[in-house]
Amino acid sequence: MIEKLLFNISDDGQPADCIFVFGSNKAAKYRVPRSVELYKQKRAEKLLFSGGTIWKDVNVPESVAMQQRAMELGIPEKDIIVETASRSTKENVLSSLTLLDQEFMLHNIKRILLVTSPFHMRRAYLTMRTYMPSWIEFSFGPASSLTHTLDTWYEHEGTKKRALEESKKIIEYVHMGALKDDVV
Repeated sequence: MIEKLLFNISDDGQPADCIFVFGSNKAAKYRVPRSVELYKQKRAEKLLFSGGTIWKDVNVPESVAMQQRAMELGIPEKDIIVETASRSTKENVLSSLTLLDQEFMLHNIKRILLVTSPFHMRRAYLTMRTYMPSWIEFSFGPASSLTHTLDTWYEHEGTKKRALEESKKIIEYVHMGALKDDVV
């Protein structure tokens, strides 16, 4: 059941207006390389790094750390949008709305390509679907680590625990009405 809830999302290969990268303490390590790969494949011309948390041993918000890593990997600064206020998935979306409007004008956005870990992708998508304008469609670019794959997630205690927590959050938020439900 967890596989179906969390990991039953795949990339449709569609181009997008923007690649939206959700922050985390390991986002610069796993999510940025995936977003850069998608950018270099010309899936979108802009990257939006979202996240304001300052993690231990890092002196900048997670989105700034992601921006720095992307630039090290060859992305021009002009193609990067940075959102530094958010502290949660919902705040990532809400705090990025104004930046997306300033960059593209929301009514012009047709598709956003989401980059996050595979186990977070469903909640990120449902949050986007709940709080973004209804005409925007989404594609998925999951950023895997060695422990966040469909084939091995349950073999690692930390990832197994995280997957269970994600599943509970999705179910709880849907029941509360904080997220739109989805067919799984």
